[in-house]
Amino acid sequence: MGRSQKMKGTRREREFAKLINGKRVPLSGSAKHAGEEHTGDVEGLGLKWEVKARKDGFKQLYKWLDEEVVDGLAIKADKKDWLVVLPVQTLLSLLGLYEEM
Repeated sequence: MGRSQKMKGTRREREFAKLINGKRVPLSGSAKHAGEEHTGDVEGLGLKWEVKARKDGFKQLYKWLDEEVVDGLAIKADKKDWLVVLPVQTLLSLLGLYEEM
C-alpha cells in the first residue's frame, strides 16, 4: 500500500470517528502484521469498527440506497450472517444521537 493510500485511510478513520464521537485506534493496521489480534480502526458507540474507503468500490450499495426510497439495506451471502448497511445519520438517529446540521 502506498503512502497516499495510507493517508486516505487514516483521514477516513478520523472522519468516521468524529461522526460517531468515537476515537481512532492508533496503529490499528500494524497489529495484524505483528501477529497480534486486529483491534479495528475506530472505537465508538460501544463497538469496534473496521473502516473501508474506496473511490468507487461500493457503487452498488449506494445505488440501492439512492434509487430505492429506503432507510437501509439488509444483505446476505449464502452461508454467511446478515449485514445491515445504513447511512451514518440513520444509525445515529436510531441511537438518539443525531442532531440536524
